[in-house]
Amino acid sequence: MLENDTGNWKIEPGSGGLVSALGPVLKERGGTWIGWPGTSEDAPFQDIFKSSRDKFGYEIIPVPLDSGEVDDYYYGFSNETLWPLFHNMLGRAAFNRDHWDTYRRVNKKFADITAATAAEDDFIWVQDYQLLLVSKYLKKQRPGTEAGFFLHIPFPSPDIFFRLPWRLPIIRAMLSYDLVGFQTRKDQRNFIQCVKSLLPQARVRYRSPHSIVEVENRSVLAGTFPIGIDFKRYNDLAKSREAEQAAWFLHEKFAELKLLIGVDRLDYTKGIPSRFEAFELALKKYPDLHQKISLLQVVVPSRIDVPEYQAMKRRLDEMVGRINGLFSTLGWIPIHYVFGKLTPVELVAYYRSCEIALITPLNDGMNLVAKEYCAACINNRGILILSEFAGAARQLRKGALLVNPYDTEETADTIWRAYTMPVEERKGRMKKLRNQVRNKDVHHWVRTFLRAAEVAGEKEN
Repeated sequence: MLENDTGNWKIEPGSGGLVSALGPVLKERGGTWIGWPGTSEDAPFQDIFKSSRDKFGYEIIPVPLDSGEVDDYYYGFSNETLWPLFHNMLGRAAFNRDHWDTYRRVNKKFADITAATAAEDDFIWVQDYQLLLVSKYLKKQRPGTEAGFFLHIPFPSPDIFFRLPWRLPIIRAMLSYDLVGFQTRKDQRNFIQCVKSLLPQARVRYRSPHSIVEVENRSVLAGTFPIGIDFKRYNDLAKSREAEQAAWFLHEKFAELKLLIGVDRLDYTKGIPSRFEAFELALKKYPDLHQKISLLQVVVPSRIDVPEYQAMKRRLDEMVGRINGLFSTLGWIPIHYVFGKLTPVELVAYYRSCEIALITPLNDGMNLVAKEYCAACINNRGILILSEFAGAARQLRKGALLVNPYDTEETADTIWRAYTMPVEERKGRMKKLRNQVRNKDVHHWVRTFLRAAEVAGEKEN
């Protein structure tokens, strides 16, 4: 994304799992990133991005959006309709025809720029819920283009998805891709169930580990590809001198305390209020935790111009103040709350310094913070408490302590369990987690997706 710093434009990576996952892949393999630059359409894009390949290792092609398109496409349909609906939070979803029309228009704009940019034999890989329709428009211009799609967030069950007034055109557009990828098998099954219900003429065949949807004289491959992180980057950074010094400073500042960490974007799906309530209950239920444990909660600003998110921040501020007011003593504060971004070194230093990670989203496509924490636990002494509703739970269930984030008491009891867990059990669990994250890293994710794309391109029956 672009930021204007006192008249000087500069490129800053956006927050979120997609950027951190795809950046190192494009840097290693090369390619072109086509996307909205995160600012108004009057920015000097040509001058700003002409050196992107030298700076990042890949080319960046901007898709300018005017303020109306940002409001209706991004804040509107993408984040007021699809985001809550796909996270099973129907009560938060808004259905606005004008937003839908703008969403279609912007998806066509992405397709137009992609068609004008891509070479004839390029594989087009479209990412996430903001761009569900791109292939539909792209293939009208270039019928032979191979295109894959990956959904980073959950895909809802039919009883939720069918509330969407534009469910059929979205399903049809998703079936215009050659390969459609999901984070979990549950998401894949939900998609297939929606296809079969909305398009009874579709034929679905199963060829492990994928599903093949045959509809309207074409075949579409649907598969599960859990996204990973760049394990080596986080592992090496955690071992660096800079991270070691920053971690030492934190240890000195919080001497004699066991630290929990939470790192989340400001979003209602992350379950931060429920986490605070569970931590508060743990302090009430287990007095031995007093003056021996603190929660470091990092909240990364997100959509702070939206009133709902401003209200969410106020609620978090108030909860932190109330809990600290109840329990703080001279020299001890239960919750240390950071609202802002951390540098990569600061982040891994936090991971290294915290004995327990409290990752409890109400619903999440994957949650890469959980994997980052494991990669940075170079001494194998960390404990991961993870929501069973995070996509990562299936991969990490053998080493993590899984909780239902809606069950405040269970989460509080699990905090106590983690606090009292013997060192050998900690190490055994974290070794399993680190092996899993190392073996299924972001490069493994890319390889498996692209191999599946080759199969989809062959159109085998």
